[in-house]
Amino acid sequence: MSNILVTGGAGYIGSHACKALKAAGYTPVTFDNLVTGWRDAVKFGPFEAGELSDRARLDAVFAHYQPAAVMHFAALSQVGEAMREPGRYWRNNVEGSLTLIEAAVAAGCKRFVFSSTCATYGDHDNVVLDEDTVQLPLNAYGASKRAIEDMLRDFGASDGVESVIFRYFNVAGADPEGDIGEYHRPETHLVPLMLEAIDGKRDALTVFGTDYDTPDGTCIRDYVHVCDLVDAHVLGLKWLQDGRGSEVFNLGTGSGFSVMEVIEQSRAVTNRTVPYDIGPRRAGDATKLVSGSTRATRDLGWTPKRSTMTQMIEDAWRWHKTGLYER
Repeated sequence: MSNILVTGGAGYIGSHACKALKAAGYTPVTFDNLVTGWRDAVKFGPFEAGELSDRARLDAVFAHYQPAAVMHFAALSQVGEAMREPGRYWRNNVEGSLTLIEAAVAAGCKRFVFSSTCATYGDHDNVVLDEDTVQLPLNAYGASKRAIEDMLRDFGASDGVESVIFRYFNVAGADPEGDIGEYHRPETHLVPLMLEAIDGKRDALTVFGTDYDTPDGTCIRDYVHVCDLVDAHVLGLKWLQDGRGSEVFNLGTGSGFSVMEVIEQSRAVTNRTVPYDIGPRRAGDATKLVSGSTRATRDLGWTPKRSTMTQMIEDAWRWHKTGLYER
């Protein structure tokens, strides 16, 4: 049974990836500093606390577990914060990833599945995005992810590192079995914020901007269920283990939903009113981000199974009502 080092494995997506890896016969080893992760989400393999900037700690973890690959999720990811504090994003995301890659190469671990983002594309009005779309990130979050993509390519040329890079769109939903779910502190993601407002745990959801060039004036995003997303990561790992080389895949459904449409879907699923206020636009937010790619389906064999808005909200609402995240 191969060990897979999962950086950020205590986070929302990383913890779901660990469950998927275990189900696929791997042993996920979570490496996380718990700044944004949640210790109770580490349920599917060993936990190692540490910072990506700590080379000695990484060397020790690589030596102990001898992982067959790295699945790299660890990153700061808040757009608003990235606009206010770009240095924090360059230091944490880029410098941390460089240290991680160098430690992996030194240990002979040269397969990476990397969690990138559609934020590397920036704002392309009325364009569906594929893997060849020009990358023009609007903020330090997207720019730092693009830099890590470039870093992996450079280490591919110099040291034979092979990588599958996933640029994914908005992630929502939760494990349908209720083992884990979406948990951030502070919470910044639309669906959990909306469910907290519905449940009276916050006064109202803030809709950031209603003057975008969209039918209802709010931003449009392509949403993918977290379980579908991590299924793709397991397929990406197998892609590398089969010797198919480095590749980039968008992960989205090709269907965009505006903020107001998500609010309406949440009202329909929960049968409750969604209290919301209108706020100003957030700096760094693109108008519309929707995938136009079929590469993941065609080449990787990935088929989203739960990525309807109704299913994503139903699973997220089920998790929310467990109250596990409040412990």
